[in-house]
Amino acid sequence: MNQTSNSKIAFVQANWHADIVGEGRKSFIAEMEKAGVTSNQIDVYDVPGSLEIPLQAKKLAETGQYDIIVACGFIINGGIYHHEYVNHAVLDGMMRVQLDTGVPILSVVLTPLNFHDSEEHHKFFFDHFKVKGKEAAEACVKTLENMSAFAVLNKAA
Repeated sequence: MNQTSNSKIAFVQANWHADIVGEGRKSFIAEMEKAGVTSNQIDVYDVPGSLEIPLQAKKLAETGQYDIIVACGFIINGGIYHHEYVNHAVLDGMMRVQLDTGVPILSVVLTPLNFHDSEEHHKFFFDHFKVKGKEAAEACVKTLENMSAFAVLNKAA
């Protein structure tokens, strides 16, 4: 039996551009199902925007119920200068949570420099989140395998 078959996963999704971000979630879940993870092993949590992801991830990690947390969001340059500092705050926060708690946090938080709410850009990122969700699932499976191996090593020590 592989490590994913009994793992509990939290998926934190920012609702800014939820139609686009949701494609990452759908793709992630579909790929995880192929790896033997059932939908009842994945809990989805919505937050207003990406800036709220680190705190939600921290609270979830502190429960001890999750083997891994996946964060999905879309931070765009909306014409006001906040894009760069929001990117840094979210990614630094996610890194701090995983280092402080020992619960891996995977990122499907995309931070394009230029996004225009045009049909062309919408379609590009809609499709791109599908790819990123699949890649996150692949990373999730590998990370869970690694964490299982670490647990075995710790028991042997």
